[in-house]
Amino acid sequence: MGLLSDMAVGSEQRLAAARAVVSDSELRERCAALPPIPRLRLSTAGFDLIAELKLRSPALGALSAQTVDPVARLRGYAEAGAAVCSILTEPSRFDGDLSHLRQAATTLAPYGVPAMRKDFLVDPYQVLEARANGAGGVLLIVRMVGRDRLVAMLDAAAEQGLFVLLEAFDADDLAIAADLAGERRGRDEQVLMGLNCRDLQTLQIDFARFERLREQLPTAWPAVAESGVITADDAVQVARLGYRLALVGTTLMQRDDPAQAVRELLAAGRGAAQ
Repeated sequence: MGLLSDMAVGSEQRLAAARAVVSDSELRERCAALPPIPRLRLSTAGFDLIAELKLRSPALGALSAQTVDPVARLRGYAEAGAAVCSILTEPSRFDGDLSHLRQAATTLAPYGVPAMRKDFLVDPYQVLEARANGAGGVLLIVRMVGRDRLVAMLDAAAEQGLFVLLEAFDADDLAIAADLAGERRGRDEQVLMGLNCRDLQTLQIDFARFERLREQLPTAWPAVAESGVITADDAVQVARLGYRLALVGTTLMQRDDPAQAVRELLAAGRGAAQ
């Protein structure tokens, strides 16, 4: 799996270190004492954006906007209409930290916009950890763990009231996701089905993947186009294919006016979705 294999090793190490400090039962107690979190709300316009805050990209290195005030950037995302803000917490390749998630949750709370923990999670403990640090949702990658562990993580998210962005890369991932969608039909949970068009080995974008695999995404869950949406035309293309949301990261981080970029992408996608 290349990048994912490396990330899994690091994630397991961080998991062990966190558990040595805070037990599962103590973490669950902390979560139970927390106030409600903003819920994921999709607009009636037919297309939404998950706007990402990240300081580094494995494909491009340090991003030019790294020194820009993250609070101002997150406020710009929310004010421009982003449905979710994705926050990288992986430290080794993305310069992320759980403190970034806490800061984002505090910043976004007045807007009612949830923060999503984007990381390479491998255990339900890390789902609880996300909730304890202010997340309203988590990214779960289909191929990161075995099926039983993935189900346990989905259950933990549902228990905590967190939405899940379930990420797939290929037809095999989507087959697993479709099976899970059938099994979980009728459950009280929010799941988004993401398709990432980045090649995990080369880190290059394969935009055609969005069309090639579109019909294999489970229909029960809103479809999310991940990576590759850079221009307004890209937003139009994925919206016309039936993707309900797009996750956009590097493009927004490289823009001096990210709020305007959010508005442009939303307008293009919603125009195509009508």
